[in-house]
Amino acid sequence: MTLIKQLNSQDEFVGFYLLKELDVKQTNGTPPKDYFDIVLCDSSGQMPAKYWDVSSTDKETFFPMGLVKVQGTVLTYRERLQIKISRIRKTEPDDGVNITDFIRSAPIRPVDLVYAIKQAMEKIGDPEIRTIVSFCIGKVEEKLMHYPAAKTHHHAYFAGLAYHMVRMLELGEFICKQRPFLNPDLLQAGIILHDIAKPEEMIAQLGIVSEYSVRGKLMGHISMASNWITEAAIREGIALDSDRVLALQHLVLSHHNLGEWGSPVQPQTAEAVALHHIDALDAKLQMVEDALDTTPETEPWTPMIRGLENKAVYRTNIPRAALESY
Repeated sequence: MTLIKQLNSQDEFVGFYLLKELDVKQTNGTPPKDYFDIVLCDSSGQMPAKYWDVSSTDKETFFPMGLVKVQGTVLTYRERLQIKISRIRKTEPDDGVNITDFIRSAPIRPVDLVYAIKQAMEKIGDPEIRTIVSFCIGKVEEKLMHYPAAKTHHHAYFAGLAYHMVRMLELGEFICKQRPFLNPDLLQAGIILHDIAKPEEMIAQLGIVSEYSVRGKLMGHISMASNWITEAAIREGIALDSDRVLALQHLVLSHHNLGEWGSPVQPQTAEAVALHHIDALDAKLQMVEDALDTTPETEPWTPMIRGLENKAVYRTNIPRAALESY
């Protein structure tokens, strides 16, 4: 089977893939014709695709999260690879494929990721902060085993959210050692809490987000997480006007930094400044890593990365040993 990552421009191929996204759209012609705007994926990556001249039967046959066999050609459109599908059918039992074979997952076992998050929580020395963090983890612990961190931008795969948290916790631990003026309890708590409500914001199956929940659309994960901190304080008898509750809420509310990015306030404590930049660093480096991993090695440039201001990344191909000996 031809993996998504192995496809190059002008390749003709046949393979099995997962319909990650599927929308029915219309051409601009007269009269307009229906077509499928698709994202095909497998464990190596994903690629946009088009299936033209869609029939009424096709619209009743194909849906997101379905496995399909595809014959197509890879084209270059606006400097990005895109598949033109010539034939498509649903998979059959005799094909011997399973949906779990097509799911991209975090490189560390979900159970180990959740264990690392809970271990970081246990290391929080302040009992009130630890209690609030424990309450919030308890709301989504089962979903942390499989939820992505986002629909498309970064860590958008099985257990991606937990992987994002653990990588941030590692960065936070290093930065607290390098910058002793930071409060480790607050920063580690902020890292765990900043995206803790993502599983309630999004509806996901096998690490793939199909849509945002009603609460997600109307409130968003930032507001929900702030409310959970309030709920935890009330349940545990912690004063709502305490410095700890206020500091934790500020960490969550400010971590996107700007109003247009979803934060009602900008970071105004040392830990909030650190949290925002740790979050951005891990997210952006993951975007780069994902782009490099899913771009054929024959391609020197990745596709444009939306989260990096639509810039592409160049593959230097300098051997690691040469860098280490520099």
